[in-house]
Amino acid sequence: MTSDPQPTPAEPTPAYKDRVYRSHAAIAGGVMLLAIGAWLGIDALIRGEGRTPWLALAGLLFAVPLVVAYTVRPAVYASEDRLRVRNPFRTIVLPWGAISGLRSGYSNEVFTQDGTKYQLWAIPVSLRGRKRAAQRHARQVASDDPSASLVRPGSAHENTRAPGDQAMDDLREISERREGAADAQGEPLARWAYEILGPSLAGAVVLAVLLATG
Repeated sequence: MTSDPQPTPAEPTPAYKDRVYRSHAAIAGGVMLLAIGAWLGIDALIRGEGRTPWLALAGLLFAVPLVVAYTVRPAVYASEDRLRVRNPFRTIVLPWGAISGLRSGYSNEVFTQDGTKYQLWAIPVSLRGRKRAAQRHARQVASDDPSASLVRPGSAHENTRAPGDQAMDDLREISERREGAADAQGEPLARWAYEILGPSLAGAVVLAVLLATG
């Protein structure tokens, strides 16, 4: 008599999926620029005469990757064991144990234990947003709201912080909680975004050759 096969144990579910931080305003602006560029470029390719289609093609090859790099590409991914920063031309992977601090000033930055600094392009600083958040906080204080004197990430009154500052608060909380975890140790890794640099450089070379031989 054969025994029934034992069910395969399910893999453990991660604590949470990666938290993703991106600038929606930058993405919207990038999509608009890409749409305008595609409209003008395709029109030049179809209706252009002589060298115009080639110039349009080279211009698109040069400009489109740069627009994507500065608007659509930047993102910050935070998981239980690492922070992955996708900037315009590089992707940096930082285990929480390798991070010494996160700083907000005129830009948002992360520092490693050896003093290296990386800017978080996906979390821009908005001085106007900080001003509006300060005004909301002042109104709460004026209304005698007792919770307005202390705002914590995840609280009901976290909207008294600018979105970029709130995102940095979230990252600091994860960093402080996970910096000593065994699975959050390791060396920082950085990789150039050749998928952006390659096409843009090729477009720049072709464009320079066309203009020089014109």
